[in-house]
Amino acid sequence: MTQPARPIYRHISFILLLLAQLVFGLFAFRDYGLSWDEPLFYEYGEALGYAYTPANWLSPDFDLSKSYGSSGDDHKNRGPAYLLLARTPVHLLESLGLDEVPAWRLVNFLTFLLGVYFLYRLSLRWMGEWAAFGAAALFSTQPLLLGHAFINPKDMPFLVFFTGAALFGFEMADALNDEAKSRKRRLFSVIVAAFFLGISTSIRVLAPLAGLLVVVYAIVKQRSIANPKPRTWNLARSLLAYILLSLLFMLASWPYLWESPISNFIQVFRFMSENPTGLQVLFGGQIYRAYELPRRYLPTLLAITLTEPVWPLFALGLGAALAKLTSSVLCLPSSVLRPPFSVPRPPSPVPRPPSSVPRPPSSVPRPPSSVPCPPSTDYWLLLTAFAIPLLYVLLRKPPMYDGFRHFLFILPPVFVTCGLGLDVLFRWLKKLEKGNRSPSWLRAGTILLVSLPGLLGAARLHPYQYAYYNSFVGGTGGAFRVYETDYWLTCYKEAAEQTDFTLPARLFVHREASIAAPYAVSGLTVLDERGNLKDIRAGDYILVNSRTNEDRKTFHDAPTVGEVRRGAAVFCVVKQVP
Repeated sequence: MTQPARPIYRHISFILLLLAQLVFGLFAFRDYGLSWDEPLFYEYGEALGYAYTPANWLSPDFDLSKSYGSSGDDHKNRGPAYLLLARTPVHLLESLGLDEVPAWRLVNFLTFLLGVYFLYRLSLRWMGEWAAFGAAALFSTQPLLLGHAFINPKDMPFLVFFTGAALFGFEMADALNDEAKSRKRRLFSVIVAAFFLGISTSIRVLAPLAGLLVVVYAIVKQRSIANPKPRTWNLARSLLAYILLSLLFMLASWPYLWESPISNFIQVFRFMSENPTGLQVLFGGQIYRAYELPRRYLPTLLAITLTEPVWPLFALGLGAALAKLTSSVLCLPSSVLRPPFSVPRPPSPVPRPPSSVPRPPSSVPRPPSSVPCPPSTDYWLLLTAFAIPLLYVLLRKPPMYDGFRHFLFILPPVFVTCGLGLDVLFRWLKKLEKGNRSPSWLRAGTILLVSLPGLLGAARLHPYQYAYYNSFVGGTGGAFRVYETDYWLTCYKEAAEQTDFTLPARLFVHREASIAAPYAVSGLTVLDERGNLKDIRAGDYILVNSRTNEDRKTFHDAPTVGEVRRGAAVFCVVKQVP
């Protein structure tokens, strides 16, 4: 629903939150070790420049495969839109003296902060500033998300742009159905919404779900307006332009589609829907293949990897929204008729003659324009962006691995609903205080209280926040050997830098030696253990991670000379061959 503009001072709390997060990011972005997927993915981003250099187009040996990097067979069908957008600021940071990986890490985190802003702005459609601030604070202090914000250039950018596609799509629908908006303003809203939908589709082919929700909202909103027929053709043209522009943005940002757009897109969609992999996954103390995981996998991880206040607040917010949905309370903004689910008043059976006597004011006043209406069609559509993928996983059981990082994009609707739960709490506090509204310090204290588990968990695990588990399973220590922790092997950095090696020495890495090599001190030679077992001698070091309990299987009799741990959870160990 359309919301009036709000003065900047009403967003001070959120601005301070963003500044605090930015300060944290500037101090922390160098602390994180390389993750399993990063080096080749960043190489893909660098190689993309080949496809966008006009001089190469005129070359007789122009070959699009050169824009996929050395891992083209693995990455060409992964949309590179985020890499394409991020490589320019990365190059700028490199020109200022940052190395390549830290530059990418900082840009990744800034992209995450953009997502926090999108979540806040989206929440304002259905709640006040304090509740929206609480939703953004709870979201941005989740250790799981904070960790991925730095090290994940795949799934976190998709979360951000998918959220942007929903946000700007809803705002486009509002603008197209608002006669007060100029033609230029409507056109601008279509272009922005199409940009975010096209870019998010280029990142992950699941993004058209956001476009579908936007189109449904635009049609429902148009039908809820009195005498909508004169606007129907204009809306149809605008939505067609929205879809076509989205396709153009997607095509322009994905070189793999240039040669055969339709067939290649279908091939990618089928591939990503099946997500074929035979990776092993530790879940519930047992090791499964990714395609053998039980249906409870995603619901379990949703319950134990988010902080404790999330699901109670979600239940409270959803319950409040359902209560408003089933009630007959009307919420009529000054320029818009009833929301589509409102119950209209029946016509009076007896016509009333005109009266010159002024009517008394209604006993049920309308809410002021600055107070958001109860959640309406757009909220319920947003919630389906959580429900549909969840149902898909439960019914189809696609292969899953690395926690649920591929489905991080379903979380924003959860935290928007948490904001509705906070809004209910603030109303209760207002009643307890018997005032017009609860004091600011009380609302701020409530938000701090629900954010505290995330803040403490992030501080304890730094820089392995993404390995967070809540107290329902005894924290990350309780989840160790039961669920996956540092599955992307970011502990190699600390292991290589902090272990007291007797130099010169050789360090054989059980898996992904390339992400340990950049952190090797002078005199330490990093080699891949796989394929080189016959070359390992007494005195050599072995670096092995605890993913699927590999540390128990690899050189299990060799003494441990170093380990990376947080509490009772050991992420990787260094052993020395006797």
